[in-house]
Order: sequence, then C-alpha cells, then structure tokens
Amino acid sequence: MSTSTVSATSAAPKKQGGRQKLTLPWIMLIIAGGLALISLVRVVSGAQDLTSVGQVSGALSLAVPIGLAGLGGLWAERAGVVNIGLEGMMILGTWFGAWAGYQWGPWTGVAAGIIGGAIGGLLHAIITVTFNVNHIVSGVAVNILALGFTQYLSNFTFNEAPGGSSKQSPQVEPIYKITVPGLSDWMTTLQGKHWFFISDVAGVIGGLVTELSLLTVVALLLIPGTWWVLWRTTFGLRLRSCGENPVAAESLGVNVYKYKYIAVIVSGGLAGLGGAFLSIVASPIYQEGQTGGRGYIGLAAMIFGNWMPGGMALGAGLFGFIDSLKLRGGAENVHALLLLVAIVLVLAAIWQGYRKKYISAGVSAVCAVLLYVWYATTDAVPSQFVDAAPYVTTLLVLALSAQRLRMPKADGMPYRKGQGK
Repeated sequence: MSTSTVSATSAAPKKQGGRQKLTLPWIMLIIAGGLALISLVRVVSGAQDLTSVGQVSGALSLAVPIGLAGLGGLWAERAGVVNIGLEGMMILGTWFGAWAGYQWGPWTGVAAGIIGGAIGGLLHAIITVTFNVNHIVSGVAVNILALGFTQYLSNFTFNEAPGGSSKQSPQVEPIYKITVPGLSDWMTTLQGKHWFFISDVAGVIGGLVTELSLLTVVALLLIPGTWWVLWRTTFGLRLRSCGENPVAAESLGVNVYKYKYIAVIVSGGLAGLGGAFLSIVASPIYQEGQTGGRGYIGLAAMIFGNWMPGGMALGAGLFGFIDSLKLRGGAENVHALLLLVAIVLVLAAIWQGYRKKYISAGVSAVCAVLLYVWYATTDAVPSQFVDAAPYVTTLLVLALSAQRLRMPKADGMPYRKGQGK
C-alpha cells in the first residue's frame, strides 16, 4: 500500500476544516496562561489551596483514570468506532484489577484490569464491526452488561473473601510511590510563600514529584506513546485512514476490519487500565459504582481535545482539577471557581467579538456578569453545586469548544467489507 496516498486521503478533511492541531508549544502556552489565571484568582479570592501541592497531586490522581478512558475513546474513534462503552470497560477493569490484585499482587491486578477492559472492547468490536449494530446501542449494552456481570461475580467472590463483601473487595497491596527527595520539600516550602505565579508553578512541580505512583508514570507515558504510534507509524496511518475513509483505505489494501478490531480492543484495554487505577491506586479496594461516570467524562475530554492526545490530556487535567477542588476545601474552592469561570467567559466574549460573532459574545458576557455577581454577593456555594461542579464544567467546556471540533470523517458510520466495489 502507498503510504503517501493514504496520508493524502486521511489529511484531506483536515485541509477542508481549516483547523490547526494543538502543537506542543501551543499546549504549553495554554497551560502557562491557565496557571497565571488561576494564580490571579487565588490571590484575589484568598483560596490558597487552588494550586497547593496536595491539590495538584490529588488532581493528577483523579485525572489519570479520566485520561486513560479518553485515550481509549481516541483509539476507537480514530478507527471509526464510537465507544460509548468506555464506562462499562472501566467497570470491568476495576473489578478484575481488584480481584487479581488482592490475591496475586497489584501489578497482576493491573494486567487483569487491562484484560478485563479488553474483553469489553472485543465484545463492542464484535457487535459494531462484525454485526454492524449501531455504535451507541452497542456501547450502552456493554455498559449494562459490565455492571450486571461484576455485581453477579461479587456475590460469590468478594462476599466470601476475608475483608470483602458483596459490594467491595478485600484491600489490594499498594503500588510503590515515588517522591523526589529535596525537590519535593523545596517546592512545598516555595508554594507555601503564596507568591503570584511562582508559588503556583512550585505547587504544580511539587504535586508531580511527591507521592507519585509508578502506575501514574506509566499512564502519563501512554499519552506521547499514543501520539507516536498513531501519527508517526505506518500502522497508525492505516488505522486513522479507517476512521476517515474506510472505502478508500480498503481499495489501497488495508484490512479495515482488522484495524477496527485492534483499535477497539486497545481502547477497552486502556479503559480497563483506568479502572484498575481506581481500584488499586486511587483506592486500594473495589467498590460498586467506583467509576462514577468517569468513562463518560473521559469521552468528553477526548472530544474537548479534538480527538488528539495532547488536547485530551488537557481536558482530563481540567476535569481532574475541578474534581479535586470539590474534595479539597469544597465550597470555598468551588466559590473561587466562579470568579475563574467569569474571567474565562469575559476572555471568550472578547475573542468572539473580535471574530464578529456578536450574539455569542453577548451571551458569554451576560453569563460572566451573572457569575461575578454570584461570586461577589456570596461567601460559599450550595453543597449540591459543589458535587455537580465537575459535570457542570464538562458541559460548559464542551459548549465553548464545540465550534472548533472536527471528528474523524467516518466516525460511527456503518461499514461493510467490499461496499466500495
């Protein structure tokens, strides 16, 4: 098969859409700008925990399973298969990870979690690729089956194990955590000075070098690894061509079914790894309902990132950050978040006005004013809003980023072998 031909085929929609990808310099600039904005809000609001070492460490721990689910969705959808079943695959990962982990050690649990998620991915691939069932219907079915299957297994496995019950597993031995001596203490001290931006940078660095699980390191490496495989190898080029134009890919000798199967199974394995992270690292036991919708949030992070690993990582980091704010400081931190969102909406209104989208600019400006009034006239937010903050943020971010998105051209479209003949 001609690699240059497939490259031209898969690149054509990118030229039509006129949208540039998020490159590493742009990602770093966005992160720096976001950190400066958060630092400003921290100074104004007095919510000093916004960028503390503990906050960043907690945000990273919460972002990893979301990011792994998002990576899983990216693999599947780049091959043209919508994977709503990520939640179910994560559920399988949590159960199999804890089941194997408490008996044979945490790393065996990690492997079992990947296998459990991959089984869910294989089921989704059989239903969607072989039998051409609607991808949404198949994903929902996988979620329901995974939930029922794990509940059934728990009744006669964990229920009979010492320290377990029908709704949770015995405790799993923890995975080794890394702390960089000297640097961790220095960053903690510097963050405690509460200097503008400098202390915030120190808080971020300190969170990345304090009590960092080895599995977190593996998860972080999977992000550039995915980019390299999908965008720098012939294998990745062929896989992505299946999501852009499977008929053209087949005409050039690509076995579309094979690549779709591989992509969806890998997708399930990554989601399963995210589930195993939840039941081994985030909490050393399996608990019923442990995923808490993170598979769906991972899908939202992937969409926010425009089906690119770097953008997806930004989305997962954002959702993990908001979730960590909810857990640390609760109402005070989320109250400061109102000011942050108001400022972001003002910037969005200015940008939309510059692009002559006056209606969108007006709506953003009005929402910014309302949020600022809410912030200025209250000292805390209701507990119900604190709990809903990660999900509200998900909806808000997707609404603001919707205009720049371009999904793979053939994503979710039915395909039959030989249909182009």
